[in-house]
Amino acid sequence: MAAQIRALALILGLVSSTPAFAATPPSRPAAERLGRGAVALPARDGGILVTWRFLADDPKNARFRVLRGGKPVHVTRTGEATAFVDTSGTTESSYAVERIGDRAGPQRAMMWDKGYLPIPLSPPADGVTPAGEAYSYTANDASLGDLDGDGQYEIVLKWDPSNSHDNAHTGYTGNVFLDAYRLDGTRLWRIDLGRNVRAGAHYTQFLVFDFDGDGRAEVALKTGDGTVDGTGKVIGDANADWRSSGGEVPQQDRTGAKVLADGTKVAPMQGRIVKGPEYLTVFEGLTGKALATAPYDPPRYPGGNPTPEQLAAAWGDGYANRSDRFLAGVAYLDGHMPSMVFGRGYYARTALAAWDWRGGKLTQRWLFDSSATGNEDYAGRGNHQLSVADVDGDGRDEVIYGSMAVDDDGKGLWTKPLFHGDTMHVSDLDPARPGLEKFGVFEDIRRNGGLGSALLDARTGEVLWTTPAEQDTGRGVAADIDPRHYGAEFWGSNSDRLYDTKGQPIGARPRQMNFAIWWDGDLLRELLDGTTISKWNWEQGTSDTLLAPEGLASNNGTKANPALQADLIGDWREEVIWRRADNRELRIYTTPFATPHRFVTLMQDPVYRLGVAWQNTAYNQPPHTGFYLGAGPKGEQ
Repeated sequence: MAAQIRALALILGLVSSTPAFAATPPSRPAAERLGRGAVALPARDGGILVTWRFLADDPKNARFRVLRGGKPVHVTRTGEATAFVDTSGTTESSYAVERIGDRAGPQRAMMWDKGYLPIPLSPPADGVTPAGEAYSYTANDASLGDLDGDGQYEIVLKWDPSNSHDNAHTGYTGNVFLDAYRLDGTRLWRIDLGRNVRAGAHYTQFLVFDFDGDGRAEVALKTGDGTVDGTGKVIGDANADWRSSGGEVPQQDRTGAKVLADGTKVAPMQGRIVKGPEYLTVFEGLTGKALATAPYDPPRYPGGNPTPEQLAAAWGDGYANRSDRFLAGVAYLDGHMPSMVFGRGYYARTALAAWDWRGGKLTQRWLFDSSATGNEDYAGRGNHQLSVADVDGDGRDEVIYGSMAVDDDGKGLWTKPLFHGDTMHVSDLDPARPGLEKFGVFEDIRRNGGLGSALLDARTGEVLWTTPAEQDTGRGVAADIDPRHYGAEFWGSNSDRLYDTKGQPIGARPRQMNFAIWWDGDLLRELLDGTTISKWNWEQGTSDTLLAPEGLASNNGTKANPALQADLIGDWREEVIWRRADNRELRIYTTPFATPHRFVTLMQDPVYRLGVAWQNTAYNQPPHTGFYLGAGPKGEQ
């Protein structure tokens, strides 16, 4: 079977003739018209490394010419990697790359002479809350899209105030801002979400994607009264202030509880937003102009102004801990054009709404709600993130929402009583079995039978294997990091063991349990945690540092994720974006390693591209490919 898969991938031009394993090609046309994305930087072992994209519409036998100062210095062989080390090059050299026979001619390579690209930032002004608390701003999560249609990605960055809060916590927050930047540092626009959108990891999930197929990406997210678009236009009522100024409401759970003298649990309400209109807005990617706004669906309560008792009846508590848990992703629900999917709730009631942006109109495609008759078993089974993939092979995407999945038509596909979890990974994690798998860890072990993690069939939800836990399993990773075992390896905070695709322990696990990244040029993934990239040494059971730049910071507290991880430029390896610790600069790092492998840019694999789109959602997770990219059955790297 592996030989047949390999042969198919070679025929389709997805991989080179060097050892590499890819199970399926992209199932639909790429939504973006990407350029060559060439970049040059100092190579790890001297000279200059030049890398560039191999695109899905390039001939499988395409050859490329690398030019230094306008003169050829290298011509690739058929199937050779789109990466070349010029041992005679320096950071003063200029490079270009062209596909032989391509009328487009040479495309200039960006020179990253420091090994990274700096993008200067201007943080929003500091502020003071109505309670007199001062706050400043931190560069937080980012996403990307081709906002101007030139074939190169731009960065969309979220600014979080220093007083951002988890839903369980009380208090005012500063406004949330979104900026758009070209790679040359030009800021295109700034959107101010206003006082009526609370700041925190669970409130603002933003989608950057070309939803109408015009070659330029839009930006879509939840807005409120007083949101100011990139042209200065206000959405809704500019003077409205729906923030609670104080008071307390009964609290149904232990999270952040305040206990009164009589033993009653209450939730302080200062700064929470439980009333007022909510909107979904589509913004023009190039200007930040609001193109269309619709009422957010589902609302926290019909009419928008519930009592605490009504809010609790609808979502499970009266202080918006559950009702204001939002997720978002992009899905090809019809198999041809991308749709927006915005989710609300996952601890109790779970609802997902799919929207289309077509011909200048924003329309709802469907709404899935666990409170609807027949959907009761889908309640309480969502995650702190989602994933999107065509799990049933019909050419249309499904939404994997934790211990449940929703089909492309908005109907429930499967649900399992594993309940809520903090992290999950969807890919072809076990290439020896057909289809995709979903690995996740779980929090509610009192209800799921004491299970800390599980591998599931992503199409049916069939539980393939599990590991036990005695308490909340907060972290878990699935990635191929050991070539001695075919397929991904799995580990989580509930065990000190590393597991293979059959759920068998194979040794000690890495200390790192965060992101996984293709970085050093072989087919294994490396470990990205905080501001360090490490290589798992499977023989010694240690992590060896590959990159640890100084003066940078990760995001979201203990989650310690980068601003973004994506195959943003160059060949198929991934880039990572961190913020400088003073929030005055983003830095995009790309690999300094050579590689023998050729792949179509990962951004043209649907599962991976959509993973980059949802990466900023709630508890950020790394993107995965929809095919198996890892060491071969005999450990080939």
